[in-house]
Amino acid sequence: MKTRVITLANQKGGVGKTTTTINLAACLANRNKEVLLIDLDPQCNATSGVGLTQEPGKSIYGALLGKDMLSSVVKTTRIKHLDVVPSELDLAGAEIDIARSDRYLHRFSDALAPITQADLYDFVLVDCPPSLGILTMNALSASDAILIPLQCEYYAMEGLTVMSRLIERIRDEGTNLRLELEGILMTMYDSRTSLASQVVEEVRRHFGTKVYKTVIPRNVRLSEAPSYGVPATEYDPRSSGAEAYRNFAKEFLKRRARDRRSDEATEEMNG
Repeated sequence: MKTRVITLANQKGGVGKTTTTINLAACLANRNKEVLLIDLDPQCNATSGVGLTQEPGKSIYGALLGKDMLSSVVKTTRIKHLDVVPSELDLAGAEIDIARSDRYLHRFSDALAPITQADLYDFVLVDCPPSLGILTMNALSASDAILIPLQCEYYAMEGLTVMSRLIERIRDEGTNLRLELEGILMTMYDSRTSLASQVVEEVRRHFGTKVYKTVIPRNVRLSEAPSYGVPATEYDPRSSGAEAYRNFAKEFLKRRARDRRSDEATEEMNG
């Protein structure tokens, strides 16, 4: 299977983006998928969330500037089948450096190309900063799809509108013609409030099957796990949060298989 590059992004912070990246990566790895998690956020939360420490010069920074091979900073984790490209605080400076470079929207794509061409991984998951700056734009310019974690809150639709327009703009301007919406994952669902149910219903009404059936609940174990440097699925496998992410990974793979069969059928018809 060709490596699929998926960026997890949302311009708003605190929506469970990094938690989703870490736990989806772990769940896919536990299903024997080869996964590379790239931490593109200078806050380094995905890095520490899988038990790694930030080290100066050991991030994607050098590869973005064409100085290093991305493969030189790939690290293994305690989870079999899961590798990580860590982040570092200095990555914040990449926004300025990349802006001065040629092909400034394609620096990430150029750095990633040797890895995707080698088909070493089934999935590359990219954890982005909570903004729509140059780092996030670079990730989207290199990705097959974007997965949007969305908190069950009042302004959810407003954020989705921004992201939808961004996807259209990237395609329309020719920056990345293949970029598509992988799906929308509703997070931080609180069954005790009617608002949460209303938000989920509204998002599904507008985006239909692009919204995953699985909903991630508010769960204290999901919040605690990062401080121990492990995904929630390892920290407390029986927690409701861990169970939800396992269900999400199952649904994610099932949808991928369905879409792949559809693409193959279309190719046969056109061929």
